Amino acid sequence: MALDAGLVGRSYPPSAVYEVARAKIAEFAAAVGATDPAHTDAEAARALGHPDVIAPPTFAIVVTMGAADVVIADPDVALDYSRVVHGEQRFTHARPIRAGDRLVSTTTIEAVRSVAGNDMLTTRVDVATEDGEAVCTATSLLVARGTA
Repeated sequence: MALDAGLVGRSYPPSAVYEVARAKIAEFAAAVGATDPAHTDAEAARALGHPDVIAPPTFAIVVTMGAADVVIADPDVALDYSRVVHGEQRFTHARPIRAGDRLVSTTTIEAVRSVAGNDMLTTRVDVATEDGEAVCTATSLLVARGTA
């Protein structure tokens, strides 16, 4: 069954606060092979003008992936996740994610379309500090194969 285009614009309540830890940044940097000392050494990060270590740009997936799960869990979306492949992921940063940040994420359905018998769902997750400072926007395309 094709996804309902009326879902476009639907926003969900902000996520719980995610507190960014130095250790998590270091683990992620090691996992993706990011060797910039600003990811693991607070002094190196400070020398670049940051208050603490900064995360590699794709660390935002750690923060946003769980926040986007609200779409998958929404019964009105009725997305058969067993048929889903991840089509695209983009991050736009207002500033780097830093150790000590307390972040909240708000998810919105940006687009719904059907192409060649496949449903395509685009979500946007806006990440901000709990005080409202914009940090990052993650845009994700999910493709539900053979459902439209």
